This record gives sequence, structure tokens and C-alpha cells, in this order.
Amino acid sequence: MNGMVIIKEEDLIESVADALQYISYYHPMDYIKALGEAYKAEAGPAAKDAIAQILTNSRMCAEGHRPICQDTGIVNVFVKWGMNCRIDTTRSLQEVVDEGVRQAYTHPDNKLRASILADPAFTRRNTRDNTPSVLSVEMVPGNSVEIDVAAKGGGSENKSKFKMMNPSDNIAEWVVEQLPSMGAGWCPPGMLGIGIGGTAEHCMKLAKLSLMDPIDMGQLKQRGPQNDIEQLRIDIFDAVNAQGIGAQGLGGLSTVLDVKIMDAPCHAAGKPVAMIPNCAATRHAHFTLDGSGPAYLDPPNIDEYPDVTWKPDTAAKKVDLDNLTPAEVESWEHGDRLLLSGKMLTGRDAAHKRIQDMLAKGEKLPVEFKGRAIYYVGPVDPVMGEVVGPAGPTTATRMDRFTDMMLDLGLLAMIGKAERGHDAVEVISRFKVAYLMATGGAAYLVSRAIKGAKVVAFEDLGMEAIYEFEVQDMPVTVAVDAQGNNVHTLAPARWREKIAKGEVEPAQ
Repeated sequence: MNGMVIIKEEDLIESVADALQYISYYHPMDYIKALGEAYKAEAGPAAKDAIAQILTNSRMCAEGHRPICQDTGIVNVFVKWGMNCRIDTTRSLQEVVDEGVRQAYTHPDNKLRASILADPAFTRRNTRDNTPSVLSVEMVPGNSVEIDVAAKGGGSENKSKFKMMNPSDNIAEWVVEQLPSMGAGWCPPGMLGIGIGGTAEHCMKLAKLSLMDPIDMGQLKQRGPQNDIEQLRIDIFDAVNAQGIGAQGLGGLSTVLDVKIMDAPCHAAGKPVAMIPNCAATRHAHFTLDGSGPAYLDPPNIDEYPDVTWKPDTAAKKVDLDNLTPAEVESWEHGDRLLLSGKMLTGRDAAHKRIQDMLAKGEKLPVEFKGRAIYYVGPVDPVMGEVVGPAGPTTATRMDRFTDMMLDLGLLAMIGKAERGHDAVEVISRFKVAYLMATGGAAYLVSRAIKGAKVVAFEDLGMEAIYEFEVQDMPVTVAVDAQGNNVHTLAPARWREKIAKGEVEPAQ
């Protein structure tokens, strides 16, 4: 047996911190290249515009070292620990890894949003440094430590699915059945990770682990499948893209860029199957420690990015939020592109709940909502003279239960990510207002349109406080108009029909 390899505590901390900073602003190049191909092939104008925003945002983040998405994720760390290695520390491995997370998320040059809440069932207190991470450790032969780190956004994580299938059930059919309930809150185009077998908890882990692999669907299709798993990957990929969901659920040809599958033996009585989507902010990296010092990741070559630069649509309607009228809002039609300028309020889960509690007690609200627009967002803290950090939209359906209450206060427009639920659409049409959709996965690009930001209520809620943003030409799409026409229902159905009729080819 060779001499024991000593892994220094500070080397592991530094490597984890560096990797998490790295993935906050660098997409994996395989994802960027696959998205560039999807952009070239996309025939849906709204979806093509969304992909252009995501690609432009990605390049801006890579150059500016700022987060791709304001939701900088819950940290997942997968460790393969060589059994000839020992860590030089008095702390647990969880504590050492979490120190790396803490340093990454509080880095003064690139603050990352703290999204982790302790006491999840009750007080839901923010831990302020995004710890703890979710740590998985496997002991393996060898003289090195291999680590995958991922930062998983809540919008995609919330769309995870699991089923204890019967052995004869069809996996590809089940995946397609799940798509309507997933909506667009997972920010397609992304990847689907599938786990098959094991036990319930192991199956979910397999699905998450599969998302660490590089995108290779194009190469797989070119050479052809060599086993049943590869054929299933292709079957699911083709079936999902045939649904016409498209980027951000706006209708189009590319919904997934790849499907990954990992399996494990399971009990004869069942067939556990898990599915976890990865969003447009695909964030993961791999490094190895061998005792020689910390591991640092090489930056990608920015020149290899697709030559795509998003610019505001010249046909987009310019909207003055400071003089918004009900008549103007009623004139918007689903699918319209708008450029918003003026002052808007922000608010998300915690702020809406507090407003509800205050109204129930008969208390006066600290802000006036009549005639205003509200943006569902929890921004990253600003650095280096920024007005605000990356500030992309959060999933709007979480605010559905508060829609009637907020519209009754006089709101004219709501801005968020992805679709609204059926009941919320009914309320929107009843009040003759509109729901507008900003592109998820383009947080830094969106933040460039924000020219002023100040907290106006609930400062103790941190990133969930109510801000007033002053924006200039912020790009949005009318997702639900005052008549209740819903682009997330109508557009995918139209593209699904086009694909079925052979008028267009889904992503290949």
C-alpha cells in the first residue's frame, strides 16, 4: 500500500469555494454549444428571443463575473473519497465543505444569494450564508478525492418527480405525462435527469447525479444507441421535444437539450423512477484533490461562445409604468413584447404572506399598490457600484394564492417567470389586468435594465423585502392578457400541432 495522501482542510475549502464561484458565472461549455445549436434551429420567434437572452446573459456573466441567475441555488456536493486519503482536520467533512460554501456565497467581489432556510416547516429562518450543503460521500479505492459540485435552483428542483412504478409501466410515457404539471417553472431549455431503480431515496440521488454528465445527445444520435438505456434517452428526448413546449414554455422546438439516465438494481416488486430537471442556469463542475494543493478550474474561452447578441425587439411596445392606465393594460394581447420603463414594486412569497396577515389584522400597508406593477423577484446583493445584483424573475405560480388579494389592492400588472395556474388566470381576466413574463436564466441581463433600487417595506426579509425598482426598457412578454388568453397554454399547443403535422422538425 502506498503512503497515505493528506488532504489539507484549507485546500478542500478553497477548492469548493472556487468551484462555486466559478459555476455562478460560467455555464458549462457543452451547455452553451448545445444552446447555440438550439438557437440556430429554433423556429418559434418568442422562444428564439428567450434563447438569445439566455446566451447573451451567459456571456455577460462570464465577462463580468456575476451570477447567471439570481437564484444561486442549494449546493449539492458529491464526493468520491479515495480510501488512501485522509483529511487533516478536527471538523466533520460536512463542516469543512460548508466552510467552502460560506466563503463562496459571501465573497465580496461576487456575492451570491443566500436562499437556504433552517426550520423549514415553521419559522423558515435564512441561514444567511447558503449553508448547509447537501453532501453525498462514497468511499472508493484510490489516492485522490473527486468532487462534483452543483448549485441547484429552486424553480427546477421544485419540479422533481418520483413514482414507484409497476415493473411493466412505460417510463417514457410517464415522463411525458408529467410535463403538463411541470409547466415552464423549471426554465427550459435544460436537461432531464432520470434515475431508475434502487430505493426511493437512492433513485432520486441517481437522477441528480446523472445531471453532472456533459451534454452528448447530438453525438449519441449521430452514432446510434448501443444499449437499451441509450435508446430510452433518445425516446424520452424525442417525446419531450415533440410536445412543443419550447424555451420558457413559449412554444417551440427545443424543450430539452439532453436526457441523462442512471440506474441501479432494485427489488423485484417495483421499479422506482425519478426525474429531476436542470434549468437554463445549468451549474456544475468537477475537480480532483491529490494532496498537492487546492484545485482551480480553468475559465472557458469566451471566443467559443455562439455569436448571438440579444437586442430589444424594434417592434416591442414601450410602456411607461409611471402613467400606466387600465385601458392600456387591456389593449395588450398575449404574446406581445413590451419594454417597461418607470417605477415598479417587487415582492414574492414572504412579502405576500405578510401583506395577507396585515390585511387580516386591519393594519395599514406600508406601500400603495393601486395602479402599479409588481415584479416577483429576490435579487442578489449589489457589488462594485451596481444598483442591484442579478434580478431575474421567480416562479409566478407560488404567488397564485395571493392574486385575488393583490389585484383587489389595485395592481395593474404582475411580472414573473413561467405560467400561472388556471385559477389565477381566471382572476386576472376578471380584474382585466395582465401577467407579464420575464426570461428565467437571464438575471444579469435583466438587472442591466434596472437603474434604481431601494427597499420600501419589510427590510427584515432580506432578498424577499419589497423594493421599488426604476427600470428602463426591461423586456417582457404578455403571458396572460386581460381577456384571459394564456400564452403558456396556447403557444405550446400550436407548436405541438405543427410538429405532429410535420410542418416543423423538433430538436434533433
